[in-house]
Amino acid sequence: MWADLARRTNRLVPDASVAAVANVLDYLCLAQLYLRDNPLLARPLTPADIKPRPAGHWGVCPPVNRMLAALGPLQAAVPDGYELHVLHGAGHAGPSALAHAYLTGRLGNAHPGLSPGEAGLRELVSGFPRADIGGEITPMIPGHLHTGGQLGPALAIGQGTVLDAPHRLSVVLIGDGECETGTTAASWLATRALHGTGDHGTVLPIILLNGLRMGGPSLLSTLSHTELTAYFTGLGHRPVYSDGLDTGRLRQALAEALAAAQPLGIPGTSSVLVLTLDKGHGAPGRLAGTPAVHKTPLGDPAGVPAEFDALAEWLASYQPAQLLTPGGRPRPHLLPALPRPRPEPGGLPAPRGCIAASAQVAVHAAGRPFAQVVPEVLRARAEQGPFRVFSPDELASNRLDLTDEHGRPAPWLVEVLSEELCHAWAQGYTETGRHALVATYEAFAPITLSLIQQQLKHRSVRRHAGLAPLPSLAYLLTSLGWHNTLTHQNPSLTTALLADADPTLHVLTPADPARTAAALTFALRKLDRCTIVVAGKHTAVQHPLATVDEELRHGIAIWPHLTHPGLGEPDLILASAGDLPAEALTALARRLRAERPELRLRYVHVHDLTALAEDGTRPLALSPAAFARHFGTRAPIILATSGHPADIHALLGRRHPGPRLTVLGYRDPGRPVSQEHLRRLCGLDDAGLWTLATTLTGTPKETPVP
Repeated sequence: MWADLARRTNRLVPDASVAAVANVLDYLCLAQLYLRDNPLLARPLTPADIKPRPAGHWGVCPPVNRMLAALGPLQAAVPDGYELHVLHGAGHAGPSALAHAYLTGRLGNAHPGLSPGEAGLRELVSGFPRADIGGEITPMIPGHLHTGGQLGPALAIGQGTVLDAPHRLSVVLIGDGECETGTTAASWLATRALHGTGDHGTVLPIILLNGLRMGGPSLLSTLSHTELTAYFTGLGHRPVYSDGLDTGRLRQALAEALAAAQPLGIPGTSSVLVLTLDKGHGAPGRLAGTPAVHKTPLGDPAGVPAEFDALAEWLASYQPAQLLTPGGRPRPHLLPALPRPRPEPGGLPAPRGCIAASAQVAVHAAGRPFAQVVPEVLRARAEQGPFRVFSPDELASNRLDLTDEHGRPAPWLVEVLSEELCHAWAQGYTETGRHALVATYEAFAPITLSLIQQQLKHRSVRRHAGLAPLPSLAYLLTSLGWHNTLTHQNPSLTTALLADADPTLHVLTPADPARTAAALTFALRKLDRCTIVVAGKHTAVQHPLATVDEELRHGIAIWPHLTHPGLGEPDLILASAGDLPAEALTALARRLRAERPELRLRYVHVHDLTALAEDGTRPLALSPAAFARHFGTRAPIILATSGHPADIHALLGRRHPGPRLTVLGYRDPGRPVSQEHLRRLCGLDDAGLWTLATTLTGTPKETPVP
């Protein structure tokens, strides 16, 4: 379909219109970088028209602009029921994205002050880089599925957008420097992992082989034409080349590449379009081909006469009056090559009954092991609509059997040995309105930290732009370090994410498999969150479920079966966050009740770590009164977590209980040790806990019962 559409629009839309769009995009990019007035050169340029400190990136704009221009007729002709998305691997193409959104009217729809017209054009040019929108690609510019500058994952994110979406084409513009990243390099080969996983759409990668990174030649540009062809052929992609200088030939190359593009998941060779237009094309001759074109090739045209003359000649060469009307609108001959503004996609319906449904899952899962209840939850979610699980080749190790009776994996499951690809695929999937889960070893999840943080920034900007909520980012971290060797002990993902203070982050630490089932059900129903579920696959101890509704609703609950009745201050407060801590502290509580019946205990389970945060900083943060109700005002507290103790101290912040709080959690042993030794080192063994409890409650130390 896409190749036919390209061939038809090649016949119907004149090359001159496409070339004019490319020229006006180049001009508007240059004007944004340099001009503060006189945006159409309606009068002779003066130094006063030029910004005293030009800022932004020119180098990537000309190649991007030619591709946006060539794709415009296709975007304009996309029939109802089909979608064409353009993903930018280079966030530095912000001027291009702004210029294109201005010409199509989409920018004005979101920001009325930037509507096509004399005032809008002046504001677009003089205000760059705008404090409210920025100079990079973000969701503040309508139509962008991921934030530019997230270097490396664009191709994989594009692949994620078309999974289970045969009606969708995602065109991914990839800088040749970006091809040096591990995530991009893995994305080419990883399409083989998608064979047989469903009916998918098409991804067309376009390499902007402009020859330069920021500081010198890109590695890809050092390959000869023969070597480059062999490289892409070996990765399963047939390259189609164009230098972009002749508009008609570029459009033919695009049609040829689309004709050879295979839907994702179909075995066989697909295509890649390689655009070899030089970086910063059009820059003054002495600067062409040098690293100076990466940003603003002319550093001070307002103050250096030679640079002023060069800029004036450069701007005038585009003949902006032939491209834009005096009112700042595209002239009629450009319109056939510009896509029409389409309405932004609607939001998903707000989920209802999440807590009740999740609590019911816990009741149904009671008494059964992780290996039974978690796969059951995932299968149930897959039956409710589009859903995918991505895992780095560890599902069997994580006791997540998602195969059918013949041993075949579920079609909604993808395993590939790359944490980054799993995240990027899930990111593309969720950013197009579908739910996904990444399931992995706790220790390996920090590999994706930067990608998660960048997506959270993207989501934050989406909310600021008033865009509709999307499905949550959801991670299941299991195979915890408490039951693993030294190299598989690293709970740092939650530590780093909590430090960012993103209000949508929830770190769930369920106490047993039933609560894990409830936590996952809850996470996979909610919208616009980032939920990390930390749950061990070995947990066998089950706890009463009387408070599960409260744990889901408020992130914390007092467990009445281990708490002395009454509202007075207890003698000791035990608090657990996680399954192993709950196992250890409930054993301590039972022993204290048996051997120290006079001791008044309160037992608290923290189901969501963010409930501990300072009041007002996170949605579930306890109010001062609720905090005192759970943690008292004078009693010593032993709080055990499956992660780093520092997480707890940082969350508590200014309302930290001070010396009456002892936090126990993971400490790196520095060398391989047994599981028993690790628990002893961290103070979570039975003897250590008993000694601590009796010391805090002022009783003599006793020899622990074997």
